[in-house]
Amino acid sequence: MKKRPVFWFYVLAFVISWLGWLPMVAASQGVSLFKHPAFQILLILPAIGPTLAAVVVQRVLVGKAETDSWFRSLWRWKVSVLWLVVAIALPAILHLADNLVARILGLPLSLEVASEKMAGLVLSAFVIALLSNPWEEVGWRGFALSRLQARHTAFTATLIVGALWALWHLPIYFWTDNPMSQSPFVLGFISTIALSFIYTWLYNSTQGSVLAVALYHVLDNTYGALCGSGSVVARCIVNVGVAVVLIGVFGMTNLSRTERARAG
Repeated sequence: MKKRPVFWFYVLAFVISWLGWLPMVAASQGVSLFKHPAFQILLILPAIGPTLAAVVVQRVLVGKAETDSWFRSLWRWKVSVLWLVVAIALPAILHLADNLVARILGLPLSLEVASEKMAGLVLSAFVIALLSNPWEEVGWRGFALSRLQARHTAFTATLIVGALWALWHLPIYFWTDNPMSQSPFVLGFISTIALSFIYTWLYNSTQGSVLAVALYHVLDNTYGALCGSGSVVARCIVNVGVAVVLIGVFGMTNLSRTERARAG
């Protein structure tokens, strides 16, 4: 594990998380054993899987004391007001862009939600995102991306993190009760990789702030409930377009104006 920490991080993250999702997938496919409500408690595993995997590997690498210090450092707010505004506003702007592109191209939009149900939908989306998305970012960006950037350019590291982040979601596409099961995996795969460039740009531009990318992630999912997902095709187009612009403006090496964030 000490020789290949990123590899073992992903093995653990996938195993822990998929142990939570696969019973739900089996239940949705008609396996009666897993339809018991008690199995739903396992959904905590995908929420904490990336963080738990990162902490386990970090403990093996540097011990408990240094792991505790590393974990606390991830949550220090060390970014300017400008980047706070970016983390809050950009996901909303991109969701509006999704809907605009979908309308221009005549793509189907998500079903409208009755106004009396909207507040409850957005609140539940926010709570679910708040309880799960920050723990993803500890693993994807706080551990994996920073370590990969120690050996690779930001571009290469982002491709790796983005591809594995997309594959991590694979069981959900077979969970028939989940909206993602109605979307083509290939489009989701491409879109997630492109979205990863936005996360890397924000992470590196804030000197490795997990709080900044966690805030972006939480609000991205919350705004998705508020604005509607528009169209999977439109979302992919927007994400790819933004990724291309970021790469063109900030370059492949650091994907930011500052040095890329790397593990010490």
